[in-house]
Amino acid sequence: MLSISIKIPIFATTLYNFNLNKTDVKMEKIDNLDRKILGILSHNARIPFKDVAAECKVSRAAIHQRVQHLVENRVITGSGFEVDPKLLGYATCTYVGMNLERGSMYKNVVSRLVEIPEIVECHFTTGSYTMLLKLYARDNEQLMDLLNNKLQTIPGVVSTETLISLEQSIKREIPIDIDEDRK
Repeated sequence: MLSISIKIPIFATTLYNFNLNKTDVKMEKIDNLDRKILGILSHNARIPFKDVAAECKVSRAAIHQRVQHLVENRVITGSGFEVDPKLLGYATCTYVGMNLERGSMYKNVVSRLVEIPEIVECHFTTGSYTMLLKLYARDNEQLMDLLNNKLQTIPGVVSTETLISLEQSIKREIPIDIDEDRK
């Protein structure tokens, strides 16, 4: 399954889709031209279609049609600007491992988490935690408030473990390979 999210803005909670249904897109529906378009757009979502068309050696209309198809099939799930949280005063990037009383409580917990704008990612996981969250706080005091007065008060949350990120060493989109033999 190939699903790409191109530079979704941080802190825009209305753009986050917590739909738990699986996508219907199959790998065989995505050809090399689609992959090349995705590769270009994942590096620069603002590039004009005429420039994408020139690089792909097809018409601008073909690019428009392909991108529209990729959006309709939810391969491209969003576009926007990247925001630097530190420049907006959010100095602390934190991952929170969360355990629930029962895994079946996940959807109810997510419906509460969506109301907390500092949470930018939420994952239902295997391993040590039921859920893994990524959030930004202005400082440790705000982080403590989020943990004690918001996250840990949600019904069904049994425990949390906080991991503060000291540095983001790698940030990138998934690789989009083009099979040169299938051109």
